[in-house]
Amino acid sequence: MPFLADRLARVKPSPTMAMTALATELKAAGGDIVSLSVGEPDFDTPPNIQEAAIAAMRRGETRYTTFDGTIELKRAVAGKFKRENGLDYETSQITISSGGKQVLYNAMVATINRGDEVVIPAPFWVSYPEMVLLCDGTPVPVPCPQNNGFKLRPEDLDAAITPKTKWLILNSPSNPTGAAYTEAELKAVAEVLLRHSQVWVMTDDMYEHLIYDDFEYRTIAQIEPRLYERTLTVNGVSKAYCMTGWRIGYGGGSKALIKAMGAIQSNSTANPCSISQAAAIEALIGPQVFIQIHNRKFQERRDLVVDTLNRIPGLFCPRPEGAFYVYPSCAGVIGKRTPQGQVIGNDEDFVRYLLEETGVAVVHGEAFGLSPHFRISYATSTEVLRDACERIDRACRALSG
Repeated sequence: MPFLADRLARVKPSPTMAMTALATELKAAGGDIVSLSVGEPDFDTPPNIQEAAIAAMRRGETRYTTFDGTIELKRAVAGKFKRENGLDYETSQITISSGGKQVLYNAMVATINRGDEVVIPAPFWVSYPEMVLLCDGTPVPVPCPQNNGFKLRPEDLDAAITPKTKWLILNSPSNPTGAAYTEAELKAVAEVLLRHSQVWVMTDDMYEHLIYDDFEYRTIAQIEPRLYERTLTVNGVSKAYCMTGWRIGYGGGSKALIKAMGAIQSNSTANPCSISQAAAIEALIGPQVFIQIHNRKFQERRDLVVDTLNRIPGLFCPRPEGAFYVYPSCAGVIGKRTPQGQVIGNDEDFVRYLLEETGVAVVHGEAFGLSPHFRISYATSTEVLRDACERIDRACRALSG
């Protein structure tokens, strides 16, 4: 009898984390490495949020809390949903977890039976299909190519839905592309979902506040109230509040779903860190002005990277609406030869070539379900980004054929 569970044969480790770990290892060994693979802001957690955590420790808030979050944090989350998204949730409809990933996973464990299908627009965050597989479900990737703005068309969603479809995962702005859905685009997707009453929608809104060029953000339950009861609206403090290491995510949904997710969490990890919860309250109810300050820096970095990459032969980089990623096409370098005579056969070959030739670490598009592309995170300094783009330029110009 094998010791490891059969389900592990169906999943693979996160490629983004694997690339980040490799870049860290190479740098520790003395390599001149520029890592653009990690998806977290380079800004520190704002001081008022840090101070809230320190104050909580001094008040002795270092013990267990309610397994799915303190009532104070749930109230803060409910207030955020009402204030920013026009969504009314009672505290019994709110769950708090150790990061947004746990909210998503708890929902899947609570609802997916063997053979249930989950529609996932591709390119996708690398963990979505793996979480579905861990729950014995079937991920159904739907290609959303560059010429569609990397966004799901309603006709493609309609064609992907079957009687076994249980969820649609909708991530806006997107990791890895930064693409964000307009209100009109969400309404078109909602019209399809209204025709298929068995399909619920899981919105990953983690990059909600990271939007540029006067883009107006909406989430799907906000623009289509008829989907409210079968929508799980997921968010967290990791990205906009520069709190990736604090591990606080949250979700709002139907009471029955939230109760089921709580039963799972109570028997697995139980409560998120008490100190992190106190910090998250301050993040949600405290001053928000720093978000726009950070966004101006992110937009400058986005424009630098997009403009530079589009001057490099063989690459094309769309300008995304949000997040802190770009997802350039490398179709123009496929089939070319490196100075060592190796053929660039796909985007993974290209990414490996960049790392070996220039020390720039990015993530290949196949990991996100759509090739030939690669993801760059521009959540780092302008100087680092300029250096990295110059290295990529030299590497591309060194290709032949």
